[in-house]
Amino acid sequence: MTKKPQSDHFDGRRFFNPTLPKGFAHSRREVLKMLREPRSPWPAWVENRGVPRLNEKLGADEIAITFVNHATFLIQTGGVAILTDPIWSERASPFRRIGPKRVRAPGIAFDDLPAIDVALISHNHYDHLDIATLARLRRRFAPTVLAAAGDGRHIAPLGFTHVHELDWWEQVRFGDTLAVTFVPAQHFSARGLFDRQKSLWGGYVIESRGRRIYFGGDSGYSTHFADIRSRLGSPDIAMLGIGAYEPRWFMRPVHMNPAEAVRAHRDLGGRHSIGMHFGTFQLTTEAIDRPQTDLGHALAVSGIAESEFITLHEGETRIY
Repeated sequence: MTKKPQSDHFDGRRFFNPTLPKGFAHSRREVLKMLREPRSPWPAWVENRGVPRLNEKLGADEIAITFVNHATFLIQTGGVAILTDPIWSERASPFRRIGPKRVRAPGIAFDDLPAIDVALISHNHYDHLDIATLARLRRRFAPTVLAAAGDGRHIAPLGFTHVHELDWWEQVRFGDTLAVTFVPAQHFSARGLFDRQKSLWGGYVIESRGRRIYFGGDSGYSTHFADIRSRLGSPDIAMLGIGAYEPRWFMRPVHMNPAEAVRAHRDLGGRHSIGMHFGTFQLTTEAIDRPQTDLGHALAVSGIAESEFITLHEGETRIY
């Protein structure tokens, strides 16, 4: 990463959230306390129910979205195939034998993927920037990779020809019909003990043939959703995190719960939202089905139709 000027979210050395107190970080004591919190039991394995539709003939402005797992979606639109935060590895971890282990297979087998043109990486946590999966994508498809500022050092050594590191509101265009903008989120970054906040985090707005798709990455609830709508317009479809939110005293700044995700949906003013970031890796204390149950309650309280904010089965395709 080239040296960046200071900004409202970069102090010259580290990135920070302008929506949180400067220097926000959980203390070591808080981390240890969180790790001792009792966890709801998860099943050892769950069979997927979704059936992918990867070869549909789409209209010029149609969008096919297939939920793979966790925060990984396959987006097909305008003749382009995009993957978000791709992870096909067994664990979301720097280690092969320890760390959060998947309880279900990816909703699309890696060998069944269509040709991938673009991979979007929201930030450098192991459940979002998975080196093993990126290496497989490079060998098979050599897609263009868009990543948060500071994360090129993890990705470029894999041999990709085209890697773009982005700051908030920076955009990459692909021809005349596709533009991708990196947008703010409220989160943090780290892959080890000594690189906290050395790279950025965010989401993406994809614009194709008059349609707009928002992928939120990881985020706590804040004003940035309204800012995205103000600057770029409301999305036709938004993918919003609804999982990994308990205990709230620890997770609130960095992960939304379903009720907050519904508020984000309203702030964005989008037509449709799809929940993500649940059901594959047990990262926090809530039960595997709690995010979907809580989402249903939040929609009922808000008076929003369940068809407006949905979840997909892993492997399920929805065409908009």
